[in-house]
Amino acid sequence: MLAIAVLLGALAFALAWPIPVLLSRADWPSRAPAVALALWQAIALAGGLSMIGCLLAFGAAPAGSLPAAVAQLAPTLAAGPIPPVFGALQIAALTLAAAVALLLTANLALIAVRAERERRRQHQLVDILSDPLPGDPRTRVLAHPVPLAYCVPGIRTATVLTDGLIEALDPDELAAVIAHERAHLDQLHHLVRLAFRAWHSAIPWFPIANRAERSVAALTEMLADDGARRSVGADALRRALERVGTAGEPGSYPGGASGASPDTAMLAARLDRLDRPGIRTTDAHGLPRAARGAVLAASVALVVVALVAFAAILGILP
Repeated sequence: MLAIAVLLGALAFALAWPIPVLLSRADWPSRAPAVALALWQAIALAGGLSMIGCLLAFGAAPAGSLPAAVAQLAPTLAAGPIPPVFGALQIAALTLAAAVALLLTANLALIAVRAERERRRQHQLVDILSDPLPGDPRTRVLAHPVPLAYCVPGIRTATVLTDGLIEALDPDELAAVIAHERAHLDQLHHLVRLAFRAWHSAIPWFPIANRAERSVAALTEMLADDGARRSVGADALRRALERVGTAGEPGSYPGGASGASPDTAMLAARLDRLDRPGIRTTDAHGLPRAARGAVLAASVALVVVALVAFAAILGILP
């Protein structure tokens, strides 16, 4: 059990600092945003499981498994005494593991509830204040001079534009913006970003959480750009981004998929990748197939290792 604690501790450390830092600084994610997004999700899931599992494995080591530790400790917590094989460090580790798991789970649930309330409020406001775009009832138009575009996810989705945006863009550029927002909805980016927003909210003092949330936001924007590029073409999307990419964008409202990001560095990265021939002219991810396969295999391996170790802690595996 102590060997599992050491293994998970090393994995948790690697996924909490060096690996996310290297990934956030790498160039290849912009060429393969879907693969990079899968890796970020694996890092977050495996990192959380490893951190909690390390504490549980250390705390349960005297009993051999977590169920056995609970069976030995539960009857003595109120009446005492604590079994002598369990020291203060083991009790502290088990308590901390439970607290971290509760914090992450409760915060995710709270963020999800708030997001759902905000989505409902947004849908109500959109229904009251907007009109359907002629020929496209799924797209709503707000009477507002500032050029804005965003999408509202949910069971009933909506893409929202303003009069200012429609006046500022040519028809093909407007089609690119709509395709970008629809890609966010179709690919459920709001759920991915919600999970990382919850992680950052639970541990705002943890620098990697902020780095992960920003990287995931950038990757979802690039994936939506790819959807628009395949539908309309890179030239129209580029012109739309150049015209309104920095003009009073709303960003992502709580629980929303996206508005175009006002971050100028993110915008510059998005424009830069649209100029890359391998990304403009093909639907390939811009990475060799072997490299994509290696990253996806590493993503799966991270999660499998954490889950297998957790199964051993729970006594499911010998």
